[in-house]
Amino acid sequence: MKSIQLTESLYEYMLGASLREIDVQRRLREATASLPGSIMQIPPEQGQFMALLAELTHAKRCIEVGVYTGYSALCVALALPKDGKLIACDTDPSNTEIAQRYWREAGVEQIIELRLGPALETLDNLVDEGGAESFDMAFIDADKTEYSDYYEILMTLLRPRGFLIADNVLWSGRVADPSRQDHDTDALRSFATKLRDDERVSTSLLPVADGLLLAMKRDL
Repeated sequence: MKSIQLTESLYEYMLGASLREIDVQRRLREATASLPGSIMQIPPEQGQFMALLAELTHAKRCIEVGVYTGYSALCVALALPKDGKLIACDTDPSNTEIAQRYWREAGVEQIIELRLGPALETLDNLVDEGGAESFDMAFIDADKTEYSDYYEILMTLLRPRGFLIADNVLWSGRVADPSRQDHDTDALRSFATKLRDDERVSTSLLPVADGLLLAMKRDL
């Protein structure tokens, strides 16, 4: 049996039956929906799922590659302990200014450390700062052609049994269309295959939102 297809009415039922959102989360999500690039925002059920993973794994130190207006970071930060830390990597000062405003309002600005600049450089810097195997969870939602490169550095930064979450791996179905041979689609196909074959991790690809690929770093 395949996963059920969500009609609009079933999706609304799912949200009504399960979604927990504080007011500042809802307002950030609604404010972002009016922006030109709002398609980049994760849906609320994904944010809640990521927060649940953070709690299940007792995460204290997390990394996010690709912030946009900060909804996913806000969801995870609210699930972290007061002395937790989330390193948020992005290159856009305009969108992240929106993010910081809502983070402050939610009282998690001391948990989230925004680092502006190319994410690969930021991740390399974290390794140089002694961050190897010190992070519990990582989320990738940025340049699709660099997913594989992000992954390799994050594997250094994640502790054994740490979790990695990669977004958009179903790419609105384009990954299953052989006629789609653009760089982003090809990169996502290669990334999924790479993780499937990587014995360093246990993986599962879930049809949540635009496709979430979960990987747990094995304690080898």
